[in-house]
Amino acid sequence: MGGTLEYLSGLLGGSGGHGHEKTKKRKQLQTVELKVRMDCEGCELKVKSALSSMKGVESVEINRKQQKVTVVGYVEAGKVLKKAQSTGKKAEIWPYVPYSLVSQPYVAGTYDKRAPPGYVRSAEPGYVPSVQQQQQQLGRPHDHLTDMFNDENPNSCSVM
Repeated sequence: MGGTLEYLSGLLGGSGGHGHEKTKKRKQLQTVELKVRMDCEGCELKVKSALSSMKGVESVEINRKQQKVTVVGYVEAGKVLKKAQSTGKKAEIWPYVPYSLVSQPYVAGTYDKRAPPGYVRSAEPGYVPSVQQQQQQLGRPHDHLTDMFNDENPNSCSVM
């Protein structure tokens, strides 16, 4: 009967030696994609060796043409980013998504001419750039609809 009491007290959090120990929460296997500025094989090797040395990393793949680094393992995205930045290279979380996943891929906030072919910058749903951001991207003031057909505007459209 002593064994039964020990077992039950262990289950209820008693000081018995046979109870369930607190288990350390295990990290999920995940894929972290980064955009890292790399110019040569030396840069590529430096980034790959730094990221491969991290605890929990299963694999590191680098596509120098796209400036893309893919890390698979039991790691946190923030720690991987910091490790990549510690090499002295400019690094950020991969900001692009395939253009087929975006409803309006060529809107001023998502289109990025530096993006790899077939990709656009990811934007939150309902993202509408402010007037100032639009002016910066277009390089000219915002045209109002009423000015587009104005006779006094030399750049206006004439329908007739």
